[in-house]
Amino acid sequence: MGEAAQGFRYDVRADGTVVITHHGRAAGTLRGGRAAQFLAEVDDDPQLVMARWTGNYRRGNERTARQHPRNRM
Repeated sequence: MGEAAQGFRYDVRADGTVVITHHGRAAGTLRGGRAAQFLAEVDDDPQLVMARWTGNYRRGNERTARQHPRNRM
């Protein structure tokens, strides 16, 4: 079926569509060539690949960076 990695999971449907969920909520749907490309990449590091493909990879230091004196206006 799919691969669970820190809240991410993906399922491949019979028609080749890949549905990526995060904590049970739909995060992205890939079809055709994009689905095939995702499946080729996902074996490397599932967490990172699914986060990158869904756009959910910017987490952690944004607030810290925003408050840094160099970034204040």
